[in-house]
This record gives sequence, C-alpha cells and structure tokens, in this order.
Amino acid sequence: MNALFHFPKITNVYFLAAIATVGGMLFGFDISSMSAIIGTQQYIDYFNNPQGITQGGIGAALAGGSVIGAIMAGPVSNKIGRRDAIFFACIWWLLGTSLQTATNGIAMLICGRFVNGICVGITSSQVPVYLAEIAKKESRGSIIVIQQWAIEWGIFIMYFVGYGCKFIQNTPTASFRTAWAIQLVPAVLMIGIPFLPRSPRWLAKAGREKEAIQILADIQAGGHINDPLVVAEWEEITTILAAEREGQKGWRRFFKNGMWRRTLAGTSVQAWQQLSGANMANLTGNVGLVSSGVQYAIFIIGTAATFFFIDKTGRRPLLIYGAVGMGVCMFVVGGVLGSYGTKIPGGLDGNLSVQIQVTGSPAYTVIAFCYILVLIYSLTLAPIAWVYAAEVWSLETRATGMALASVANWLFNFAIGLFIPPAFQNISWKLFIIFGVLCFGASIQAFFTYPETAGKTLEEIELMFRKGGPKPWKTKPGDSLLDQRILEVAEHGTKAGGITDGMEEERREFGEKNV
Repeated sequence: MNALFHFPKITNVYFLAAIATVGGMLFGFDISSMSAIIGTQQYIDYFNNPQGITQGGIGAALAGGSVIGAIMAGPVSNKIGRRDAIFFACIWWLLGTSLQTATNGIAMLICGRFVNGICVGITSSQVPVYLAEIAKKESRGSIIVIQQWAIEWGIFIMYFVGYGCKFIQNTPTASFRTAWAIQLVPAVLMIGIPFLPRSPRWLAKAGREKEAIQILADIQAGGHINDPLVVAEWEEITTILAAEREGQKGWRRFFKNGMWRRTLAGTSVQAWQQLSGANMANLTGNVGLVSSGVQYAIFIIGTAATFFFIDKTGRRPLLIYGAVGMGVCMFVVGGVLGSYGTKIPGGLDGNLSVQIQVTGSPAYTVIAFCYILVLIYSLTLAPIAWVYAAEVWSLETRATGMALASVANWLFNFAIGLFIPPAFQNISWKLFIIFGVLCFGASIQAFFTYPETAGKTLEEIELMFRKGGPKPWKTKPGDSLLDQRILEVAEHGTKAGGITDGMEEERREFGEKNV
C-alpha cells in the first residue's frame, strides 16, 4: 500500500486502537443484526419461517466463516503485515454485507454471513496482535481491551438499530435490508487504516530495520531513535528474534521444548472463555430477565472499568478470581433452580428452551446472580482472554499462534452453541452445575500454567515460558528487565540497532534453553 501512496502516520496509540478495533465493532454488529431481525414478521415471511437446521445454518455461517478467516489470518498477516491484514479483512466485510443486504434467499444470506465471518476471523486474531506489538508494556492490556469494548458497543448499538428497523413497514423486506446495510457504516473507518504505522516488530521480522526503529521511536519516544527506551527495546526485539530463527521451523515450533507452554496458554485461555458458560445467562428466559439490552449495557460498563485496572492488577488475578466468581454464580443459580424450580412439561408456552420456572424471591435471586455473572465475565474472562492470548506468543509465531487461539475460541463457541439448548432441555438446572465445575477448572489451570504478563515487554514474556523459567504462581506485574536495560543504555550511550554484551549472552542462553 505504501509503495503507491505515502500517507502521513498518526502514532497516538489510542487513535491506532480506535481504528484498528473497527473489526470488533463489525463482529458485534453482525451478532446483533441477526438476533434483532430473525423474530420479525418480514423476515419470517420472506424466508418462509426458517426453522431447525435451516435457521441453525444461517446462525452458524458466521462462526464457520470465522474459523476459515482465522486459519487464513496467520499466513496473510506474516506476508503483508498486521495493519494491512486488517484492511484486507474489511474488504471481505464489504462483500459479505453487500450479499446479505441484496439477498434473494436463504442460500445467499448464508453465503453473505459466511463471507462476513472471514473478516471477523481475521480481525479477531490480528487486531490483538497489532495492538500488542505497538503498545507500551505499561498500557498494553488496556489498549487490547479496546478490541473487546468495540465488540460490545457494536452489539449494543446494532441491538437498538435492529429493534428500530422492526417498525419499517413500507416494503416487505425493508426492515432486515436496512439493518444489514447499516453494517457497512463502521467499515468506512477502514479509510483510516493507511494512516496507521506498521507494527515495528513485524518490520523487524521482515528485515526492514530502519523503518522498524523509526516507528518504534515515533510511538515510544516522540521520534527520537536514540532514546534509551527505544534502544533498549530494539535490542530486546532483535536479540529474541535472532534466537528464534536458530530454533525449530514449521509447525514443530509450536510444540517443541518450552514452546508448548505458550501454545497451551494461548489456546486454552480462549477455550475457557467459551467453556466458562457465559452464554448460560441467555437462558434466563425461564425467570424472565427484563431485556437483552440490559446485559449488553452491563458488558460495556464492565469492560470499560477493566480498561483502568488491567495493567495494575495483572492478568492472573483477573483470570483466576473471575473464573471462581463465575463458578460461584453458576452454583447459586443451579442450586436455586434445582431447589425451587417447577418443571414445565412441553416448555413454557411451547418454548422447549424453557423447561423450568421459579417465582418470587428465588426468581429474583436467579436474576441477580445472572446479572452478576455477566458483570464478572465482562470484567475478567471476556476481555482478558484476548489480551493474554495476544501476549504469550513469540514474534515468529505470534500471527499464526493468535490465529490458532482464535480457532479454539470459535470452535468452542460453535460447539457450546450446539450443546447448550438440548442439554438444558435434558438436564435442566444441572447444566449450571457443570459449567460451575468448568469455571473452577479454568481457575486451577490459570493458577498453575499462566505466568503474569502485565508490565513486561513481549520479549520478556517469551523468556518467562522457557525451560527453567519462573513458576507461574511466583510471577507478578511489573519487575521488567527493560527498565534496568534503559538505565544501562542511558549510562553507556548505545545507539539504536546495537547490541550489548549482556543481550548477546541472553540471546545465546535463550537459544540453548528454549529454542
């Protein structure tokens, strides 16, 4: 893109995050546009009241496309860069949304949603990668959280847009075509992508050192390439990159030696995000929650709060105690439904998804703990899983590794979506107990296998996963080796692009033990 046009670059990280996370908003838009429309009479009449596997196929098309997009994301991102991969994804979104808006039947609608999913699969994996590679270590978590916040805003906004479109009656298809066409609006923000700098770490990986140093300086130190922070961080990047290139190649690099720890951490944290059972809050029709809009608002508020403390508290406490809190909520809801619920043969008003009903104080208890469940999830696993998964990979594996993590998320999302409705019909309140146990399982694994990544550079995080590295439960936020390196550079006056004896020794040690 830069070969033909030279766009001025804006290096404020919050501006970069706002533009880059458009992909998250697109994802949220697509989720809400369907949930708000499928119950309208216009949709039912035009598509001949799709039921069962047909409606399931329409709903699952986005997840299916997202898996394909996530698989594509690694090679695309490594080839053209993180920034341009996001632009590439938006092109798929324009195509898919156009197909949905112009749909002439179910097949075209499924095709459009599948193509949209390709965009979501790429952006959901590569936007966190881009943000992780440009952000300062002190604010990396809050920057990546903006991605999750954008998803929730997309869901919230489109929920009410879709609701409003229900009242469009002038033409038989105006309601759903209008709602789907509005999905094109946030994609217009893709015009801001050429104004974003490329990831300096991707540039280093691609052998474009001068560009990498300059962008690193622009983002970190107002353009001063010999600032001690820039010099020290560039030394870390080149040291670890050189060590990686001496190691395993191909898919073996994800599993050999210490790398399996990172693969386990990155994929499992995404799987636990789905296995925590947050979607169970959507089954509260059995106790009459007021509105889905309230849950969406709780999500936005909770994630907004996370922005302010994620880099202070660290990732581990949020993942561990968040999972414990969700597990407690699951046990309370399951226990109340099991103790006070009344079985409804045939479902409530014919709705087979609602098999049990509670009234009075028990009902209010269930409602309260479902809202608390959503709040805890929005504060912890929902945003932190994306942050942590983006941080744990090495530079050579980050794009493909984050794609693997996203595939894990989407596959479990798809599986849980298929599992919950029939499971709730068959075992009722016991399903909450199952998810409660899974939540405690998530907290146990987080305690024993997830080292703390907050306040550390991405290169330092690589060292934490090596053989002989610190025990995860003994790690804490901060204590970055980069801070000491900055002092050394300031004292000895090394230039950007150089490498100190200490860094060379560290590179050799890393290569011997971990690569």
